[in-house]
Amino acid sequence: MTRRSFIVAPVLLITGSVLFAQTESRPRVRDLGVQVGVLPPGPRNAITDVAGVKVGQTTLIRGDNIRTGVTAILPHGGNLYKERVPGAVFLGNAYGKLAGSTQVNEMGEIETPILLTSTDSVPRVADAVITYMFNLKGNENVLSVNPLVGETNDGYLSDIRSRPILPEDVLTAIGNATGGAVEEGVVGAGTGTVAFGWKGGIGTSSRRLPISLGAYTVGVLVQTNFGGNLIIAGAPVGNQLGNFYPKISSEENKAPGNGPQTADGSCMIIVATDAPLEHRNLSRLAARAMMGLARTGSGESNGSGDYVIAFSSSPDVRIDPTEPVYRPKELLSNESMSPLFEAVIEATEEAIYNSMFRAHDVTGNGHTVKALPLQETINLLKKYNAMAAK
Repeated sequence: MTRRSFIVAPVLLITGSVLFAQTESRPRVRDLGVQVGVLPPGPRNAITDVAGVKVGQTTLIRGDNIRTGVTAILPHGGNLYKERVPGAVFLGNAYGKLAGSTQVNEMGEIETPILLTSTDSVPRVADAVITYMFNLKGNENVLSVNPLVGETNDGYLSDIRSRPILPEDVLTAIGNATGGAVEEGVVGAGTGTVAFGWKGGIGTSSRRLPISLGAYTVGVLVQTNFGGNLIIAGAPVGNQLGNFYPKISSEENKAPGNGPQTADGSCMIIVATDAPLEHRNLSRLAARAMMGLARTGSGESNGSGDYVIAFSSSPDVRIDPTEPVYRPKELLSNESMSPLFEAVIEATEEAIYNSMFRAHDVTGNGHTVKALPLQETINLLKKYNAMAAK
């Protein structure tokens, strides 16, 4: 049995209740009839609805204590070093290790795939990204690249100190990236994460503006690993299920069968759009994603590393580093940004919900974290008119 595995392999490695949970069919939040916001999603309701964007993932589940992985987001399928995309990083609470962020904000561009992983694996993943970029055709004389690697801490469910991710895990995630459906929940960089005291993971969503507003698409992908008081479409789910922060005592601050709700952790948010934006307005767009995070009940605690990476995949704003003058064909004005702001807020909120609804129970590293209980959650969503009663 190989040390690397995709999501189908863990069925062979884990037994008991976790095996049942993995075979259980779990819906996305929209499948339940919950409408988040007012704008329609794209056809996949995923970050890959943005033209050219690809996502690939490697999931590592090994033995009793490895529950981690890698998620790769490619702004387009070409050579990113030669065809850079405008980008920006927004810091919500900077308790984290986002490699490459300062150069992105200084230069306003992204020149490598974006990788998400476990906290202590950031240097190894960054090194593998450098190898990938050096080996691309046309990059034979490149001496320096700026790998962009984000993380959350999956040390509750995985042996984070062992740093099990190898270069081939990173190269596999990049190499297998596609523009199709994105797997969510316990996969890739979300394999060992915890959100609001339940199982977190990878989630995604998108929004498409009407023709009258430009018909642009905004897509979001999240790696959820944070706490707070879970609110779903306005319904106080965390409060009603007794899993919230803070409580009066540490003994009370533990949901039955779940890990401790400390509110610490992190959330990585990747925002893609086909709207022709440059760094300044991408920074503004990224900042609004934090409003989507807030809508779900996050308080951005002291120990939460909450970052947003935003980029435009539009071919009209690609940056050729060899050209002395940057001549985008067109750029949206400030007055055109408000609909995109609403789109990113809604897509971020829904992506976070999807990361939890699609997740299943996970046991690892001596702990078990249960998935968000579906029936109890559905009952609450009906009670608070967040979904239609059937």
